[in-house]
Amino acid sequence: MKAMGRLLPTPTLSLVLLITWLLLVRSIAPGQLILGAVLAVVIPLLTRGFWEPLPQVRHPIKLARFVLVVLYDIVKANVQVSLLILSPKREPHPGFVEYPLSVKDPLTITLLANTITMTPGTVSTNVRLDRSSLLIHVLDMHDEQALVREIQERYERPLKEIFEC
Repeated sequence: MKAMGRLLPTPTLSLVLLITWLLLVRSIAPGQLILGAVLAVVIPLLTRGFWEPLPQVRHPIKLARFVLVVLYDIVKANVQVSLLILSPKREPHPGFVEYPLSVKDPLTITLLANTITMTPGTVSTNVRLDRSSLLIHVLDMHDEQALVREIQERYERPLKEIFEC
């Protein structure tokens, strides 16, 4: 079992690499499966020196709930942005918000920033070097404090609970 851990230091990454390879080549031919498996083993082995230790997911049920919330928010935001763009009378109110971070773990900050960026209408643009805040560009901002509260409740707090930061 220990040898398997050395061969596959990050099994989830290996699985994602294999699936990604098969989707890129759009084939499950034996040669592509073998090449994908080789890449799925070799890439993590060659890059493991660059990876920081990953925090343990303490609450997988909360992680599943978080993913569902993010997916729902992505669909909802897509509809809102589409209506904003297609409506001739509505003018967007773009702006920047400096979001105060209560987490300091690099992975959690990265997940939060990526979650915000995946939601249409918002883009994470910068993290302060001291990890105290995240600069966010908003396509249509009406209430800065409401946006900060929403991010804290819907994204940051669940991430803190999932990884127990």
